[in-house]
Amino acid sequence: MKLGLRVLFLGSDETVARSLGQAFEKSADTLLQIHDPREALWLLDEQHFDRVVVEIGSAAFEPEALIEQVLSRAPRIGALVLARRPDFEESVRLARLGAQVYLPLEEAAILGPEQLAERIRQLDGPLGELATEEAEETPEIPELVGSSPAMTKVIHLVQLIAPRQSTVLISGRTGTGKELVALAIHGASRRSQHPMVMVNCGAIPENLMEAEFFGHVKGAFTGAVGQRVGRFEQAHTGTIFLDEIGELPLEMQSKLLRVLQERELQRIGSSDTISVDVRVIAATNRDLGDMVKSGHFREDLYYRLNVVPIAVPSLAERVHDIPLLVEHLLVKVCRREGLPLKHAGPEAMTRLMGHGWPGNVRQLENAIEKAVALSGDRDTLYPSDFPVPFSPVEPSTALVPEVRLPAEGLNLNSVVMQFELRLLKQALERAGGNKTRAADLLRIKRTTFAAKLRTLDERDGG
Repeated sequence: MKLGLRVLFLGSDETVARSLGQAFEKSADTLLQIHDPREALWLLDEQHFDRVVVEIGSAAFEPEALIEQVLSRAPRIGALVLARRPDFEESVRLARLGAQVYLPLEEAAILGPEQLAERIRQLDGPLGELATEEAEETPEIPELVGSSPAMTKVIHLVQLIAPRQSTVLISGRTGTGKELVALAIHGASRRSQHPMVMVNCGAIPENLMEAEFFGHVKGAFTGAVGQRVGRFEQAHTGTIFLDEIGELPLEMQSKLLRVLQERELQRIGSSDTISVDVRVIAATNRDLGDMVKSGHFREDLYYRLNVVPIAVPSLAERVHDIPLLVEHLLVKVCRREGLPLKHAGPEAMTRLMGHGWPGNVRQLENAIEKAVALSGDRDTLYPSDFPVPFSPVEPSTALVPEVRLPAEGLNLNSVVMQFELRLLKQALERAGGNKTRAADLLRIKRTTFAAKLRTLDERDGG
């Protein structure tokens, strides 16, 4: 733990203020409480702070605007948000802006002073600015292949958070490589010499889950003929990867939450408490936000897991990475089979880039493995080596709105122009202003995207 931290508390809750005051009173850290957001922003301009605790829900600023203002003034500060009316969608938006921890105010108020202070001390700076004067060299991430904006962002996030202890929630469709991202985080972390325990939550029968996670003692239940160490104990000093976390039943979610909060567990049939030191990485191909809304996933567990969210893009969102992936996978498959290295010819590569890959990288790897087998002694792969049963990416007619022709007719060019302009702007907004990424979403070249946007904007008057 670093000493001498300067902490700014922007808020008015007296219980939290009292807890923080008690916790920091006898330490070398400095705590300053400010009620007025404008005064706090002025202080961040004039003075240095290492951590900021922001209470939202009653300030004059909207939460996103306030966090953005705070982090623009102190880009390397560690930010913890206290929410009077917690909302998971808001937590995601604030995390993307750089807030590292989102905590319901009610939960913060019942934490002991030392627990709350320790959560603050453990903060790092926001994503994108985690480097400190003592930062390690940026780790290499060899298994994550790609240079598209979407994949570059994932690799950058992995490099930033790997040396930290933060819990990570990886989301993405089936086959996108969520497990590879988890392995990359562990491999580049300080825990890399310790075990990484992989748990597929969707593959464990519900009646065996507690024993699988936490272990049991001899005689704890019928069939418990000996003592068993659970997965969390196996991962002690290392990392536990909870894949398909959305498959956990609600009862197990409650028990998992306690372990994540207390970092201790009890084996089934034992009253002894066992402390565990583990880093938790979870992954899901489901929308946990929707599951929270429907009551199928605990909101407090979602907050606990979603400290650092990483969204792994589908292959359709990173089409320009396909040549790199094909090259990487060909090396991997040929080396495994003991074959001379093969390469994909231009026609084959064009075909591979022109398909949607609903199974993502996993499906691409299977197709390449099959092509290597079918190509015999040839060192060049042709389109005929890829008899894959899926269709090229085409615009879905379901996406095209039904337009009824008015009795008096319409200006076709104007209507088409407006429709195209809206799609271009939506793509640009979804891509965060990145034109290359926006062009990928619309399956056009960046130069074409930029030219269309400029031309249509001029025709539209601005």
